Amino acid sequence: MTLMKLQPVDRLPPDEAPASFPLAAGDYGVTDEEGLAMAEASVNLFRLWGLTDAEACTLLGGISTATYNRWKRGEIGRLTVDQKTRLSILMGIHKALRILFTENARVYAWVKKPSKAFDGRSALEIMLQGQIMDLFDVRFYLDAARG
Repeated sequence: MTLMKLQPVDRLPPDEAPASFPLAAGDYGVTDEEGLAMAEASVNLFRLWGLTDAEACTLLGGISTATYNRWKRGEIGRLTVDQKTRLSILMGIHKALRILFTENARVYAWVKKPSKAFDGRSALEIMLQGQIMDLFDVRFYLDAARG
């Protein structure tokens, strides 16, 4: 599979930038307040998914366990664009699961269940490979599954 190299909006030549693109240069669409809310929600989501601190840190882009422990205490500092993006993808995964399953137990158990879609591996195993595209792979699969 060939991946297209994406460039930040401020690096696109003006004639290639979509005329209706809603974001200013350097703005990736997630405010600091939204990032904070998603970070707080992710701590609870990871608990419901039954993740270890090490697994949570990997999904969040390799943050330290000390940083994640601060997050669990509600002490979330400034988030990077990568962290905001990861959090947004994770919230999208959770939303898709809430749409696909009516039972909470299935919503939270799905990430650890082996799947034919992932060659017998679980979605968590895919995501724990650590690359942001691994999170996207799970998100895209769920978006397609829910139509």
